[in-house]
Amino acid sequence: MLVDFNTLPEESRIWIYQCNRKFSDAEFSEIEIGLKSFLENWAAHGTGLSSSYQLRYNRFIIIAVDQEVQAATGCSIDSSVEFIQGLEKKYNVDLLDKMNVTFKLGEHIAHKPLIDFKKMVKDKAVTENTVVFNNLINNIQEYNESWEVAAIDSWHSRFF
Repeated sequence: MLVDFNTLPEESRIWIYQCNRKFSDAEFSEIEIGLKSFLENWAAHGTGLSSSYQLRYNRFIIIAVDQEVQAATGCSIDSSVEFIQGLEKKYNVDLLDKMNVTFKLGEHIAHKPLIDFKKMVKDKAVTENTVVFNNLINNIQEYNESWEVAAIDSWHSRFF
């Protein structure tokens, strides 16, 4: 059951998938059509999930579920991961590797393997004030408050 993202409560569970490259506008439009179709039919134990999405920066797919209406279960979460894996195959991209860091360099969105990000910290190519995307957040409140933050205010701070 697809709903407006802005109507979901702050406690709604959230998953963020970052792409290892920028999607084209055409690709993102196709992804949006598929995502809408998936979410309209997404269910747990036969009950539709009150869910929504956001697509950001031609790089991020954000899926949210109102757990108060119906909690996402193992099988429903597995089906969402299968949907994301299908996108990976179709567009030859990586959306599930959590060992990468996405961050802002001015207006540019950069994506690096964690080891390269650590080297950039050492070389002072990024600083504590570099805006990073904290994709480990769990709900919409954290998404609104802590998704785009200075590296020092996220789990990335351990590298400084």
